[in-house]
This record gives sequence, structure tokens and C-alpha cells, in this order.
Amino acid sequence: MLRYVIKRLLLLIPTLFGISVAVFGFLYLIPGDPAQAILGERATPEMLARLREEMGLNDPFWVQYGRFAGQLLRGELGRSLRSGLPVSRDIAVRLPATIELTFAAMLVAIPLGVLAGVIAAVRRRTILDYGVMAGSMVGVSMPIFWLGLVMMYYLAVDLKWLPPSGRLSVQYEAQVPFITGMYLVDTLLVGNLPAFVDAARHLVMPALALATIPAAFIARMTRSSLLEVLRQDYVRTARAKGLLERIVTLRHALPNAMLPVLTVTGLQVGSLLGGAVLTETIFSLNGVGRYIVDSIGYRDYPAVQGAVFFVATLFVLTNLVVDLLYALVDPRIRYD
Repeated sequence: MLRYVIKRLLLLIPTLFGISVAVFGFLYLIPGDPAQAILGERATPEMLARLREEMGLNDPFWVQYGRFAGQLLRGELGRSLRSGLPVSRDIAVRLPATIELTFAAMLVAIPLGVLAGVIAAVRRRTILDYGVMAGSMVGVSMPIFWLGLVMMYYLAVDLKWLPPSGRLSVQYEAQVPFITGMYLVDTLLVGNLPAFVDAARHLVMPALALATIPAAFIARMTRSSLLEVLRQDYVRTARAKGLLERIVTLRHALPNAMLPVLTVTGLQVGSLLGGAVLTETIFSLNGVGRYIVDSIGYRDYPAVQGAVFFVATLFVLTNLVVDLLYALVDPRIRYD
């Protein structure tokens, strides 16, 4: 097991190198002048030329990439042109909001997807199966931004059941100290139940919107994997022994069907970080996704590079953790 972990960690080096080249190269090719974005429209050509020289924008691609890679090797993500602060500090302030949203979305997506997949597999070729498959198809193809806007209009503007945007109402912001940065956790730590309820209400719509696509993928994979396991000989043997169908499905078949589901779930956790870009922007959540969008609008290229590289690294590490969890889910798997 230890040898496998070391091998996978070593394989992260070329992976992260490729990510860094792709991130830097993509932004390098985007039209726009960071110097112009910093100095504004009234800047003279001399001022722009001087700032470009100071920022090293006139250097060749590999020279500029070398500086970026050197920062990454030192554990730095660059310095934001907009805030003047290290990108790592900006991310640290906003990361708790993204983590809270991601966990809330997965708490919705995983149980809902697995339950729907089990129902569809057990009730194969019935109206329930067709309904789950149709719903999952709609969920997979549903644009997050459109779903978020629809939910905001009906649940917040029309029915006024939920707050339209933000993470916490104004009257509670001064009552919740910054401990973890996750309002659901911080409000519980200080024992402020009304603020906890308010934070939870603010999180409902973003979490539901973000959970739609992962839940659909998990449901489809659960159904497919469970149907395959239910055809195995040991399942027929369990039925022949007179075990209840519920016990056969939940105790014998479902655990062995969860390995492919775990793979899809791990991939969906990574994709949630990408989906958070749109969700946080629509619902005005001050997370890493919105930070990337705002930085793009301001042409804050160092911030975009650092934040995108950070998110990509989280995605890669998530896949590594999922691979290591295989041995816990299925004892037959052993890494040598």
C-alpha cells in the first residue's frame, strides 16, 4: 500500500507540470493587456511600456512560465494585481465558502443519486425505472446557471421562501466570528441557532443547483452497476437460500456495486469545483469560483493562474484519495 501511495505521489509531478503549462499557456494566449487593466484607459504609451517591462510581459513565453513555475515550487501562487495580496491569501479567505457549498451539494447528490439508482435497478422496466432514467437524463443536460436562475425566481422572488443570494443575512454577519469561514460550522460553534438556520436557508438553492448533475450521474451509475451485480451467481445463491430480497439487495449486492459509483462520485466532487464557478457567481457567494470570474473580468492574470492551478490540483488529489478508498470499500483490492 505504501509503495503504491509513493508511486501515485510521484506520478503527480508530471501531472501538475502539465496542468501548470496548460493554465499558463491558455492565459498567455488570451487577448488583453494586464498593464492596460492596471493603469486604466488614460495611461500613456510610455507608462504602459514601463509597466510591461517591470512585470516581465515583454519576455518570451518560457521565461514568463519559468517565473510562474518557480513561484509554484516555492509554494506561492503569485500576487493579485487587483488586491495586491498573495493569491494564496485571497484563496484562503474564500475557500471555506466553496468547501461548504461543495459538501452541501454532495450531501444532497450522493444519497439522492444512490437511492434513485437502487430504486431504478430493483424496479427495472417499470414506471419508476423510466422516471428515474428520464429525470437523470434531464439532470445531466441541465445548465447549472439556468437552473439557478429559475430557482432564484420562483423560490426567492415569487414565493419568497428562501433568500435570493449571499451566505448570511446582514443582521447576523456581526454575530458570527470567523473561525473556520464556514458559516454552518461557525454558527454552531458559537451556539447561534438563528444564524445557523439563516445560513442553511441561504445554502439551499446553491446546493440544490450544484447537486443536480452529480446526482444524475450517480443515479445512472448506481443503476447500471447494481443491475450487473444482481446477475452474479452469489446473488442467485443468496436468493435460493431464502433471504429476503431487501437483504439480498442492500447487504450483498449494493456494497459490491459501489466501487464504480465511488469512482463517479470522486470525479463529480472534482467537477463540483468547476460548477461552483457559475453557482457562486449567480448566488453571489464569495468563494473561489467567484474569485476566478471576478479576476477574469479585471484581467488579473496572476490571480486566475493561481486559482485555476489550485482548483486543478484539488481535482487531481481528489482522484488520488478515491483510488486509495477502493481498498476500504472492497477488501478484495490490495495495492502492492
